[in-house]
Amino acid sequence: MSDDDSTEQEDGDWFEEAIEEADDESSDRVVGGDDADPFEEGTDGSESAGAGTSESPDAESDGPFDDSSNESPFDDSGSDSPFDGGGGDGPFGDSGGDSPFDDSGGESFDDSGGEGEGGLFDDDFASAFDSAGGGSGSGGEFEDEDFDSDIPRIDIGIEGLDRMIQGGIPERHLVVTIGSAGTGKTTFGLQFLHHGLEIGESCIFITLEQSYESIMDTANDRDWEFEQYEANDQLAVIDLDPVEMANSLDNIRGELPRLIEDFDADRLVLDSVSLLEMMYDDQAKRRTEVFDFTRALKNAGVTTMLTSEASEDNAYASRHGIIEYLTDAVFILQYVRSETRETRLAVEIQKIRNANHSRETKPYEITMEGISVYQQANIF
Repeated sequence: MSDDDSTEQEDGDWFEEAIEEADDESSDRVVGGDDADPFEEGTDGSESAGAGTSESPDAESDGPFDDSSNESPFDDSGSDSPFDGGGGDGPFGDSGGDSPFDDSGGESFDDSGGEGEGGLFDDDFASAFDSAGGGSGSGGEFEDEDFDSDIPRIDIGIEGLDRMIQGGIPERHLVVTIGSAGTGKTTFGLQFLHHGLEIGESCIFITLEQSYESIMDTANDRDWEFEQYEANDQLAVIDLDPVEMANSLDNIRGELPRLIEDFDADRLVLDSVSLLEMMYDDQAKRRTEVFDFTRALKNAGVTTMLTSEASEDNAYASRHGIIEYLTDAVFILQYVRSETRETRLAVEIQKIRNANHSRETKPYEITMEGISVYQQANIF
């Protein structure tokens, strides 16, 4: 636009006046050709300046694609354009700055070193893990204190197994020991009681499978002195007919907590819950009765161990697949057979609520002194 044309405009036309002022300020720069075309990297800008001498209105305007102005968003000659490759702070600047894609010295995704501890995708995964807060010098191992709680705990009383339970099982928990015939479930329960008797606790043993005499003989063979504890009113051994127990389960459920309270029992063993479960043909009825029975034991405030037969198809499940879901801790006793070695017995802790424990399978033996778990040995 010429100067003569601009003088003919009205003074109130602010838009035309703004254009005129911009033309006056940029006319020298257009003639001098100081600014290079951003799309012609190999020229000095003279050809672009020559083309810009046209008197066309578009040639000297402040349009968004004007090559003669330093304010162009695509200007590569020194502006603050976000696409500036000459050293600005744009997010795609290749010569410096803090661009997240900067390969020359930035800190984000930097594969060349920098001041940090390595990029997020560094080949050294441990360094990335440390930078994310995962490395605190502990070597990635859980320490016992991480699982400490205010819940009082007790030992089972079986050598080796107690070391697999870091801190012991919480008091008043309901525990089940699952195993097939000959794995030592009854001995497991008797040894649990014997340890309690040795430290001055009161204990109750209820058997649905064996007679009173049989239980006492098993204990006496191991010199556990059950008769002496019984004479001191520290132990009660009760044998119940499972049929009578099933027929009067409601009464027993009401009387058992009273017996526990009157005897001031700390530990109780029921051998075995499987016979109680078999008294009910209906699955729903069986589940309801067993649930009510276990709830009564929990409400009685005694640490209880139940024994249960293992499923014929799965050594890690009880016969009816109920009791392991109603208890707080599950111990699995099983046979491990090998073609090249003799059959061995192995114990595994399936779960213990509110406690940390080993998940390894460890061998054990049943001797005249009871059950001994070889914690340092491997079963395979």
